[in-house]
Amino acid sequence: MSDDTHARGLRKFGRRTMLRGAALSAATPLLPGTLPTAAAAPAVRRAAPAAGAATFRWLGTAGWRIDVSGRTVLFDPYVTRFPTGLFTGAFDRATRLCTDEAAVRERVGRPELVLVSHSHWDHLADVPYIAASTGARVVGTETTYHLLVALGVDPAQISVVKGGEVLDFDGIVVEVVASLHSRNKQRAYFAPGRLAGPPPARPETIGDLPEGDTLAYQVTAGDGGPSAFLMGASDFGERAARGLRPDLAMVAVPTSASTHRYVPRLLAALGDPDVVVPVHWDDFERPLDLPPRTDPSADLDAFAAQVRRESPATRVVVPDYRTLYGADMRPVS
Repeated sequence: MSDDTHARGLRKFGRRTMLRGAALSAATPLLPGTLPTAAAAPAVRRAAPAAGAATFRWLGTAGWRIDVSGRTVLFDPYVTRFPTGLFTGAFDRATRLCTDEAAVRERVGRPELVLVSHSHWDHLADVPYIAASTGARVVGTETTYHLLVALGVDPAQISVVKGGEVLDFDGIVVEVVASLHSRNKQRAYFAPGRLAGPPPARPETIGDLPEGDTLAYQVTAGDGGPSAFLMGASDFGERAARGLRPDLAMVAVPTSASTHRYVPRLLAALGDPDVVVPVHWDDFERPLDLPPRTDPSADLDAFAAQVRRESPATRVVVPDYRTLYGADMRPVS
């Protein structure tokens, strides 16, 4: 362990005694054989969140469904998972957008709030149907606003944010964090661009959905629930994230080494969360009723090992589509 890591760990143990995250335990691998058991570490961390305060269900990719006392919040809900050729080497930007309405209804419930990190199809494609069919409020960038309106969503349902806003939705507090999209091995953005006005035509293909800047969100799920940091891509604005101190951090796994010291910088900025949940590591063209399959370009084991090395007191939970988690990210029967 480096001197910096050890010093951060000592500061972490000393600075807070009553927060809402989980007590430390071994990692919880939910994909057989994926991760080794974490080494033992000091057992006294924080008071556990109130029982039943919140539940979390991974929707694959970066997506989450959070339920708090009968209220539902979605983040980047992409359920349909249609093929684009991305994972077979035959990627087609002309792939038409579509929504499996039955699959979406089965998994998203009746959300009152949908948080969108950015406007690529694997984050936005199902949002127009969700918004139109449930009346949920959508929070996102100006680009997200213009795309959704062009796709038939009522403008009055959409809240445009930029980063820095702290919004109280009747007890569910959402802090909007200016963030960054990940880059490929050439250090270039995938499908960049933003909209300052309506698109020239109704979006019909995945190529019609530019990134439009990227946001992260920190959601505090009621008085008794945890705070969860939600990422839609594997990069971040270090200064914007610094001091957030979430109990849970849903962290996107990088597929390249383009971002300098991604894991140690992120963990330090967030104050070494109690629980790190890797996301956006799965083949998101594989149906959700099948077990997750790792994206070949995402090294999930190496990511988890680096988290443990940089923050030994952090528990790593690898999520599964079929599992419901409690406020401490332990499975709920």
